[in-house]
Amino acid sequence: MSAQPDHAPLAPYAPAPGAPAELLAQLRADRRAAQWVPTFEREWASALEESRRTFSLAGLYEVIQDWQGRLASAPAVDAFIDGGCDDSDFIDMADLRRRRR
Repeated sequence: MSAQPDHAPLAPYAPAPGAPAELLAQLRADRRAAQWVPTFEREWASALEESRRTFSLAGLYEVIQDWQGRLASAPAVDAFIDGGCDDSDFIDMADLRRRRR
């Protein structure tokens, strides 16, 4: 028998060193740049300040990963909206939880 685990642990997400600059360039090129760029910059600045206090890059990595996901899903969201799909029956669970309190 081996003392080695039978599974490989997941490696933590670590973006490439140039990922923030590339992401910002993609955001600036998007049609939503007027809203997205200031929001990204605000979230990035906040995560950077947290990183300075905690000596952890986790918050910075999270901001990058979240925005990469938003960019990746934007075409599907656009297609949904452009397709005229009715989302009027959408339930905002966060709003529902607030109302129950």
